[in-house]
Amino acid sequence: MRLSAPADVALVSIALPLGGEAAAGKAVKAAYGVALPEVGMSAKAKDGARLMRLSPDLAMVMFTHATPDAERVVAERLKGAAYTTDQTDVWCALELNGPGAVRALERICPLDLHDAAFAVDAAQRTVMEHLGVVIIRTGAEGWLLLSASSSAGTFLHAIETSIKNAS
Repeated sequence: MRLSAPADVALVSIALPLGGEAAAGKAVKAAYGVALPEVGMSAKAKDGARLMRLSPDLAMVMFTHATPDAERVVAERLKGAAYTTDQTDVWCALELNGPGAVRALERICPLDLHDAAFAVDAAQRTVMEHLGVVIIRTGAEGWLLLSASSSAGTFLHAIETSIKNAS
């Protein structure tokens, strides 16, 4: 297993305006080359960004971006079709990959992470060790985990402990 923190991660929320959902969906498709995913799913864009749909009116886009202007970048790409808010400082991200990753995650995650129940690109909000988490399956043995940056140390400790106990 390999646990890592991706570098230069930017997260921007995309709120779909009431009555403007179709226009926002078209703008996302034009900007990222993929359709806005269904609720509970994510999609990898042509430029490597990952779009996540967390509720009917909310999505997030995660991409590599080192400067503090991520919201402006997304807003310009969507051309005013949705409301955007920079979430970069709010979230921390961990990637867990390799054999045994599911075993480590299922110790602390109440979701059914079996292949048939949680397919590649599935994205759900959940709780792990009392912390709010967004979990995304990125591959057969790959996972992206997002949690509040204010509890990043506790989140890392929980994942590392679960990995150790599952080994």
